[in-house]
Amino acid sequence: MSELTGVLAVHKPAGFTSHDVVAKARRILGMKRIGHTGTLDPQVTGVLPICLGRATRVVEYIQELPKEYVATLRLGLSSDTEDMTGTITESVDEVQVTEAQVQTVLQTFVGTISQVPPMYSAVKVDGKRLYELAREGKTVERKSREVEIYEIEMTEMVWNGNYPDITFRVLCSKGTYIRTLCVDIGRALSLPGVMVSLTRTMSGGIPLSRCLTLEQIAEYQADGTLQNYLIAADEAIAHLPRHTVTEEKQKAAVQGQRLSAKAVIPEVESAGHFRLYDPAGEFLGIYERDDSGAIAPVKVFAQA
Repeated sequence: MSELTGVLAVHKPAGFTSHDVVAKARRILGMKRIGHTGTLDPQVTGVLPICLGRATRVVEYIQELPKEYVATLRLGLSSDTEDMTGTITESVDEVQVTEAQVQTVLQTFVGTISQVPPMYSAVKVDGKRLYELAREGKTVERKSREVEIYEIEMTEMVWNGNYPDITFRVLCSKGTYIRTLCVDIGRALSLPGVMVSLTRTMSGGIPLSRCLTLEQIAEYQADGTLQNYLIAADEAIAHLPRHTVTEEKQKAAVQGQRLSAKAVIPEVESAGHFRLYDPAGEFLGIYERDDSGAIAPVKVFAQA
């Protein structure tokens, strides 16, 4: 039986790290060459694309794509981890806020925003992960980073005793900390804020509806149908432009040779990575136009 290749969209359960999911998939599938496309905290559920076999070579391209989340923020409380897994560090007796105020504040976050990574995160400072330092009771200065919020909208507001729970959908760039976004939204409303729950509903263009649970993966692997549920590597990077090599230059392309720009249809007019196919529609790999205007291979998938 040939090794599986493609992107497997996993519905990550709560309580699993992204590494746990990869380890579980390796056991179920009996293969080692598996990589995930972006870390999710253990309590976070939702879309985790994992790449199998030769498709591991597109991990970096999937990671770059926007991600969508549905989060619930509780106003009136804050914690040392920015979510409910931590110790409550601040609370107010009463919250006075309206849906209209929340909706207005949410829209102020659309665009480029600056975030300071939380202490309980995997960012490294001087070779040590922040969460390791946090567990030692240490707090260190973190550099702010710019991220992009493309869309944000409130979907529900319900009161949990004295505290309102705000559920919102957000489409954002990679590297966005939703826990920190929750805290910053609270701060913009002059209130403490803490993230109650988080689900990633889309990653790498893959929606939650295309995801399989670990139990389904085991079932389909056992009955030999899992291949039917995999997303082809080139489909997973469909955001890259598509070009076709001429028949006479097809062999040279697969052999990794540099090509003239005229060997590709339509002609590649600007720099950047693109997907290259043969005239029959077979995916050959990822190529780019270099500074000289020639077409150079980046990652060749087809066999020479």
